[in-house]
Amino acid sequence: MKKLLVLAFASLFALGAQAASEAQKAQQEKMKSCNAEAKSKTLKGAERKTFMKGCLSGATSAAKPAEAKAPGCADQAKEKKLAGAAQASFVKKCEADAKAGGK
Repeated sequence: MKKLLVLAFASLFALGAQAASEAQKAQQEKMKSCNAEAKSKTLKGAERKTFMKGCLSGATSAAKPAEAKAPGCADQAKEKKLAGAAQASFVKKCEADAKAGGK
């Protein structure tokens, strides 16, 4: 009985590990794909972060409007010579304002 229980537990563990492995592989492939797309679009900083968040969540239709807004906000941040946290904060607020104004 004890051997049967151990065998059943080992089987369930192996199946769980295999399922997790498949999920991890799928996530890795998605990450590679999103990274390649972000690189081809030469996205950096807040623009890249916004794009990657949308891409990895699978919200392709939601990511496209953000992409359209992001370059304008990022360009404004560059014109103001913002960098780091100040740039990220400005871009985030700019995109939020644009989204609120679009409603």
